[in-house]
Amino acid sequence: MNLYEDLKQKNVPLAVVGLGYVGMPLAVAFAKKLNVIGFDVNEHKIAKYQAGIDPTNEVGDQAVKDSGVRFTSDPRQLEQAKFHIIAVPTPVNADHTPDLRPVIGASRTLGQYLTKGSYVVYESTVFPGVTEDICIPILEEESGLKFGQDFKVGYSPERINPGDKVHRLENITKIVSGSDVEALELIAKVYELVVEVGVHRAPTIQVAEAAKVIENSQRDVNIAFMNELAMIFNRMNIDTRAVLEAAGTKWNFLPFTPGLVGGHCIGVDPYYLTYRAEQLGYHSEIILSGRRINDQMGHFVVDNLIKLMIQADLKIKSAKVAILGFTFKADVPDVRNTKVLDIYKEMQKYGIDPLVVDPIADADDAKLAYDIELSPMAEVKECQAIILAVSHQVFKDLDKNKIDGFFSQDDRVKKVLIDVSGIQGDKLMDDPSYLYWRL
Repeated sequence: MNLYEDLKQKNVPLAVVGLGYVGMPLAVAFAKKLNVIGFDVNEHKIAKYQAGIDPTNEVGDQAVKDSGVRFTSDPRQLEQAKFHIIAVPTPVNADHTPDLRPVIGASRTLGQYLTKGSYVVYESTVFPGVTEDICIPILEEESGLKFGQDFKVGYSPERINPGDKVHRLENITKIVSGSDVEALELIAKVYELVVEVGVHRAPTIQVAEAAKVIENSQRDVNIAFMNELAMIFNRMNIDTRAVLEAAGTKWNFLPFTPGLVGGHCIGVDPYYLTYRAEQLGYHSEIILSGRRINDQMGHFVVDNLIKLMIQADLKIKSAKVAILGFTFKADVPDVRNTKVLDIYKEMQKYGIDPLVVDPIADADDAKLAYDIELSPMAEVKECQAIILAVSHQVFKDLDKNKIDGFFSQDDRVKKVLIDVSGIQGDKLMDDPSYLYWRL
């Protein structure tokens, strides 16, 4: 009996290595069809999953509880599986070079328990060549097995969009690739068990790696153009959102908007591509230019905050300012590579120690990663200024009376509100008691 049938009949398990915003939904989806081992080195995270708690909010507590996934932090259990999916993060270092330590570490751990006849599929975003040139040799070294003869490898880039309840694993076409024709077909058939709209078979692993890394690079460049427009129109005293609304009436105008571009994908993936390009002697012009623009938006936001505070005759140093929202995107608890951090640090340069409030964010992660204590909404009062940094639904739902209550109640002082995504513009833009600004 072949491996595909063994998996379907639950004779051997499928293992997912790395149970974050990508790996955990993947494990839960496969568990509806197969016997699944969910492995992560983070024992605290595993304990939550075993208790039926979904800290990512991607599938919900009940789905985790009912999934049947065997959650574990014991790598020895990986030896039982024959089909392994590695879905660990691939961040960047402080100098924007790729940090491959998570994917290298996962490869070393798995390699120690890899058995003959196994398949290993990487989902982590990498530059072309990482799977074959870096990961496969590690698997061979740790396992003592011969690639192509004793085990096979594939690459299937993740396309899960955290917080997106419409575009899910099941209805997003999955790119798959394999180290040979046989590997490609088996990997494709396995993913077809959970991806209802089907898969796209890429001709090589490097094509699949490249396809993934350019998806987010394209979005990054398009958003950078919007951010550059926002900076230009700000100097012209023209409302950027109004311009985009007008331009958007043309059928082929792309509906991008300015904003903070962080997270573990769009804010990171372009650096993987340009790093590899530079190794080959090509220095990126457009991609890195877009990154530079997007990376300076925190400074741009605070610069306008300070101008409005001066206009309102407010004392800058030690002013009480609240930042509402700290995650990298709306309605997800993930704080990895959040660009709100840039706003926070820039404000500190002016002697402002801002209050940070985010009822959606993972408070433990914020403390661990950035040493920032998140405050409750009740503490947002008597403020000189507010920055609405993330467009969580809970912030969209705030009515004018609630927002008024965040500020000093001295009617002689204008209320300074920086609304990064413009979620309160309809209510406050024309209110004479506010100095309102949006990207």
